[in-house]
Amino acid sequence: MSKNYEAIKAHYAASDSKDIVGMMAPITSQTRWTEMAGFPYAGTYVGAEAIVAGVFKRISEEWNDYTFSLERLIDGGATIVGIGTYSGNYKKSGKSMRARVVHVWDMEDGKVVRFEQFTDTKLVSEAIA
Repeated sequence: MSKNYEAIKAHYAASDSKDIVGMMAPITSQTRWTEMAGFPYAGTYVGAEAIVAGVFKRISEEWNDYTFSLERLIDGGATIVGIGTYSGNYKKSGKSMRARVVHVWDMEDGKVVRFEQFTDTKLVSEAIA
């Protein structure tokens, strides 16, 4: 497998073990990370610090048992695609959700240039309401 594929495979493995340092290993100060419009953390964050503060810290504070279950990881060379399911329980509402998701990673030499998330934001929003 390619260096790009291995970097994202390692990112997901780190995510499974809640290792934020490992998750951020392929992220650079220039990485552009976009959460889909309609998602609670929608927007584009640049660099590891902004990504952690804008996405992962908020998820850990607002959800119980929030996970991404990877089902397929596709090696497209400079583009890696992860397909799976988000699940979790929103703390304030007590509601659970499961939503299909696709992550598109644009890579260069094992580092993330750009990340974009595509998910069913309605299912996530219903858990928050």
